Amino acid sequence: MIFVTVGSQKFPFDRLIRKVDQLVRDGIIEDEVFIQTGTSQYVPQCPHQAFCGQEHFAELMETCNILITHGGAGTMVNAVKQGKRVIAVPRLAQYGEHVDDHQMELAARLHALNLLCVCLDTELLPEALLSVRGRSFAPFRSNTEIFLASLDSYIHSL
Repeated sequence: MIFVTVGSQKFPFDRLIRKVDQLVRDGIIEDEVFIQTGTSQYVPQCPHQAFCGQEHFAELMETCNILITHGGAGTMVNAVKQGKRVIAVPRLAQYGEHVDDHQMELAARLHALNLLCVCLDTELLPEALLSVRGRSFAPFRSNTEIFLASLDSYIHSL
C-alpha cells in the first residue's frame, strides 16, 4: 500500500495529489493508495481523507510499503525511523505551497544521507517509485544516539 500525506499546512498541495491520482488512473501505480489531502482543492478518485486522526495516521504509516510525503521534518524522520521507503516531494514556494523552500533543503539532506528519495518534480514521480522499490536505504541513526555515544566515550576517557 502507498500512503500519501501532505501534512496539515494551510497551503494546498494539489500538485502532488493530482499527479498521484493521474498515475493511479493511468495504471502506472497499481498498488492500493490512500491520500491524506489536507487543505488541497483537488479531489482525487482514489481513497482519500482531508485529515486523519493520530491512530488512523499511525495505522496507515505502519501498513504502507511506500510513503509519499511532503517535506515535513516530523513525517520524514518518523517514517525513516520505521524503516519505510520514503519519497519526499517537498512543498515549494514557487507554487504557493509554502512560504519558503525549507522542506526542499531538509529533504535533500536526508536524500544525501541515503535515508529517502527526494523528488522535486512530480513529473519524475514514476522514476522515484521505481527507485525506492529497488533501493537499499541507510538505517536511521539518531543524533541523540551519536551524542550519547560521544559523551560516554568522553566520560570513559577521563
